[in-house]
Amino acid sequence: MKNFAHLFSAIDQSTKTTVKTAALAAYFKTAPEPDRIWTIALFSGRRPKRAVTTTRLREWAAEEAGIPLWLFEESYPIVGDLAETIALVLPETETSGDESLSDWIIGLRALAKLEEPQRKAYVLDAWQRLGGTERFVFNKLITGGFRVGISQKLMTRALAQATGKPEAELAHRLMGDWQPDEVTWNGLIEADDPAADASRPYPFYLAYALEGSPNALGDPTDWRAEWKWDGIRGQLILREGAYFVWSRGEELMTDRFPELARAMDFLPMGTVLDGELLVWQRDEDLPASFNALQKRIGRKTVPKKLLTDAPVVLHAYDLLEWQGEDLRDKPFAERRHLLEKACANLPAEAPVKLSPQLDFATWEALTGQRAEARAAHAEGIMLKRADSPYRVGRKKGDWWKWKLDPLTIDAVMIYAQAGHGRRANLFTDFTFAVWNGNDLVPFTKAYSGLTDAEFREITAWVRKNTQQRFGPVRQVTPHHVFEIAFEGIQSSPRHKSGVALRFPRMSRWRQDKPLQEANTLDDLKEMLRLYG
Repeated sequence: MKNFAHLFSAIDQSTKTTVKTAALAAYFKTAPEPDRIWTIALFSGRRPKRAVTTTRLREWAAEEAGIPLWLFEESYPIVGDLAETIALVLPETETSGDESLSDWIIGLRALAKLEEPQRKAYVLDAWQRLGGTERFVFNKLITGGFRVGISQKLMTRALAQATGKPEAELAHRLMGDWQPDEVTWNGLIEADDPAADASRPYPFYLAYALEGSPNALGDPTDWRAEWKWDGIRGQLILREGAYFVWSRGEELMTDRFPELARAMDFLPMGTVLDGELLVWQRDEDLPASFNALQKRIGRKTVPKKLLTDAPVVLHAYDLLEWQGEDLRDKPFAERRHLLEKACANLPAEAPVKLSPQLDFATWEALTGQRAEARAAHAEGIMLKRADSPYRVGRKKGDWWKWKLDPLTIDAVMIYAQAGHGRRANLFTDFTFAVWNGNDLVPFTKAYSGLTDAEFREITAWVRKNTQQRFGPVRQVTPHHVFEIAFEGIQSSPRHKSGVALRFPRMSRWRQDKPLQEANTLDDLKEMLRLYG
């Protein structure tokens, strides 16, 4: 655990990617193989399941520290992190355990089978034997809140430095449904056959946001354009007589989209498609709103009625593998040509649709088409250089997403709540309302978009204008108007206003606008009619 704690400190204390990469590379060269595997797992989101509730951990920490629970609970939101709060309140210790990272994880995973007194004894013993960063890291592991500033790209770069293998190959090896206790370092990193797992997806190529006009991109004939759909980015993999569906977040979602199994009836094995998972309205030949897709996302099994009411298709826009051949190094125009041939004879009932490309000769013509994106139920336009390979991660230059300007509405702040971490002393989470006659009706929450200076200013105002408190939430005097930007709107019976916004954030503090000039619920409903 000492070595991993040193690594954690080196990463946590630096904002420079070169320092983080060097620390990781050195660790991967020297750490025991089981610890290397678990380090990769932890930094890629494969954390052990939490075996002790946070309620119990708070109670045990307060008891061990000899302080009342209320004092711990008051301290927690100020610190903003449970693991750090526990580490700070516990008595200091000079001791240190000899167990490795993998030894501690094995112990934590065994807690699930123990009775609560045994769990408590294990945790208290760990707190007494571990000090400093080691104790903090242990708390991170047991609370399940293990987050640190390591991206998949940075980790693969460090692995490349440590092993001499190409970054793209390592990125592919780390994808897929592997678990740290089911693989070895050799099997995951060193073995000659990284594609042995039939379900393994390719690392996704991600686009940068295009700000302003595309004129700076050069000759429009060098580019291809298509709609940017509002769904879930995914890969559909057909290999060895089976199908697999992966999200961009490396989540295997095959069971949630059983209708995609029919793709095996129309496309050959050895096919990997990149595209957008969308609920498709076949009568209108248009995608439904993201709200319809959300009904499918959280389900491990899908009832027949939902399969009928919200059928999902993959809107394919790239072909990564064809008849077992990796096509990612080929130009996009060539991959697209093969994709069009593959999809040429797909029947209407097939669960795969070819995402259409937009015809344009000038950037001005494409700008006009972009203005029609919402009518096509799209978020904007994707621009892809015709000669671009399919890269790994977010690379600037060849792929751009040119989104529509967000929808906006002016709303009144009526509730405020403090943030977390470095913003624990500031009010940053707000509830907003619009007018319905003489009443203010809450319709959304937002917590991003303001500068630190603006958050400090509104915090001082909230403290002076609190009407009531409901736990951590403060009701404030209706006074301030904010412009709320959002990407989409849909009806929602769960909300008092009857609507829900997609990705709401504060785009402007309208200190120039009086309270009475905020928008109304009728305005929201009109936006729902036009864009929902």
